[in-house]
Amino acid sequence: MNKLFDFKILKKDAKTKARVGELRTPHGAIDTPAFIPCGTKASVKSLTPQDLNEIGVQVVLGNTYHLHLRPGEKIVKEFGGLGKFMGWNGPTLTDSGGFQVFSLGVALEQGVAKLLQENDEDLKQKPRLNKITEEGVTFQSHLDGSSHILTPESSISIQETIGADLIVGFDDLESPKYSYAETKKSLERTNRWLLRSKKSHRKSDQLLYGVTHGGRFKDLRIESAKFADKNFDAIALGGAHSSKENMYEVVKWTVGNTDDLKPKHMLGIGEVDDIFNIVSLGVDTFDCVIPTRMGRMGFVFVSPPEGNLLNRFRIDISKEIFAKDKNPLDKNCQCLVCRSFTRGYVHHLFRARELLAYRLASYHNVYFLTDLMKKIREAIIDNSLLQLRNKWSI
Repeated sequence: MNKLFDFKILKKDAKTKARVGELRTPHGAIDTPAFIPCGTKASVKSLTPQDLNEIGVQVVLGNTYHLHLRPGEKIVKEFGGLGKFMGWNGPTLTDSGGFQVFSLGVALEQGVAKLLQENDEDLKQKPRLNKITEEGVTFQSHLDGSSHILTPESSISIQETIGADLIVGFDDLESPKYSYAETKKSLERTNRWLLRSKKSHRKSDQLLYGVTHGGRFKDLRIESAKFADKNFDAIALGGAHSSKENMYEVVKWTVGNTDDLKPKHMLGIGEVDDIFNIVSLGVDTFDCVIPTRMGRMGFVFVSPPEGNLLNRFRIDISKEIFAKDKNPLDKNCQCLVCRSFTRGYVHHLFRARELLAYRLASYHNVYFLTDLMKKIREAIIDNSLLQLRNKWSI
């Protein structure tokens, strides 16, 4: 790891693999474990950078695919990079764009387009076909149908131009429906693409993460983990899995075969039970669209005892039962929304389709997960993580 970055483990939990750490970047330090909200198009939907600072957010993710298509990485650079472009003064992370180009074409062929579209609102229209070669992926823009090619070299170039602190190597995202042979072939391509990503990376003020793949298969996951560990200073857990149980197995196989002193990021995680489990298995950071996306749909996070595994720690505030409820969204939450507004009022906003509804629900949800991470860090320091998990019945 170059001198502009440093990752230190400050405390390990006595009974799990959870750890409290500090990841130092050119734009500030990140206390880990940490949740990273998604600012897909240089915006965490409905929230301002001031909101994020008030909430306690430490780092924001931008999407390489979307920013490349609009406004374009050169425009972002003209404004001083992603952080300055969006008015955010903290660390930033960009993904490789591999997930989006996969979901635009190969997912259609593999019968998993619906699954992937549910994770990207801009892809709800019929996916456009793309073509994967050893060089990279040729795809059509979902905006205007124009043809583009994304390669390991161009993905890194785009991310360097965007200027995030943390970036991710370009990968070939396997389908959860792949056979062992298909997954192995995809993993071998990912490894070649990762080496090309590393070779083309020039900027010393960016930390490059190597992505692990291997689907649901233990030997391929271990192979991938060892490969990424050998070639990169930071590890990003990616790829497909077949179930929650298999996802946790994947984390164990990966963490157990990578250097304990390297930061580990997991892509696309934001459910409360998943957070507790992957932190306990040794993951340091993770990102997800869940808090803002679910917030815009009227689902707000609630803590125990009302929140539980059955309701996924959230309620649908648009339901009629909340129309006369004078309580805050969550009695245990100290966010601005819970200190200022009632469930009945937020319910009204959703029923009336007022724009404020989306902002208030998103603010609360991002705060909820950010505050949960703070409590988890404190519990690790106090060797009480298992007690905290038990309070959440996880």
